[in-house]
Amino acid sequence: MAIEVIVKDNNIEQALRVFKRKVLKSGLLREYRAKQVYEKPSAKRRRKKKEGIANYKRQKRLRERYL
Repeated sequence: MAIEVIVKDNNIEQALRVFKRKVLKSGLLREYRAKQVYEKPSAKRRRKKKEGIANYKRQKRLRERYL
């Protein structure tokens, strides 16, 4: 997976901000940090369940907002 950023008018600062935003949204940094240390299967299940609950609540809140 390659993340490309176009530098316009030699504006490195703007390109760096765009790059950081793209990396954050893609979850690449989070995945990298997670793979640095071994995670026990039980801890992984617990984390996934917690994330699923958070995603469900977020989706529910968004659905209620737009109805």
